Amino acid sequence: MQHLSAFSLFSALAPEADKRFSGQCSISDFAENELVLDFDDATHDVFLIATGQVRVILRIATGREVILGEMGEGAFFGELAAIDGTRRSANITAMVRTRLIRVPQAVFVEILRESPDVALELMRTMSARIRGLNTRLAEHSFLAAKYRLYSELIRLSRPRKGHDGQRTISPPPVQQDLAERIGCRREVVSREIARLEREQIIERTRGAIVLARMDELNRRLTEGWERGG
Repeated sequence: MQHLSAFSLFSALAPEADKRFSGQCSISDFAENELVLDFDDATHDVFLIATGQVRVILRIATGREVILGEMGEGAFFGELAAIDGTRRSANITAMVRTRLIRVPQAVFVEILRESPDVALELMRTMSARIRGLNTRLAEHSFLAAKYRLYSELIRLSRPRKGHDGQRTISPPPVQQDLAERIGCRREVVSREIARLEREQIIERTRGAIVLARMDELNRRLTEGWERGG
């Protein structure tokens, strides 16, 4: 059994407490595209990602879905239901073969009561997530779809090695996924991606999308905020 202290959330656990709490957890393995948790589930355990990657999807009342993002090795999810005892608020699906450490709700709450440092780390992580969600809420409230696309491309990208001022997204996201991330139709994303390519603001390479002219992409995004959509 992997020790909880191997995860940043629980790194402050003392060795004795780490051993005691780790012994009360279990391992769950999931295949690619297998459902881990579904919206409105009544379970309350917390999950740590030992290996693999999961996708978080929010389903709204009309049946539409919005991709909130992905989580990889070392991340955790399920803390909201563990804290307030309500039903699950999102769908979690394994994107690849994934191994999870399942922390029972009672164990999770006991750790928070015993370790203020773990509780503080949890609050820091939740604060970062809330800030990110606030940003996305503002984008959906004030920006037109094409500007939301620009912002999402930047958010998904990483600096491109050996090319100052450029960023890359690898592997390249599926256009339907991009549409679900920003709350619009796939055709809108397809049309705007094609336009950005024609204008050489983005480029397609083998296995990646390159944001070749970050200055122009940022300028257009700023323009979107100034126009209010």
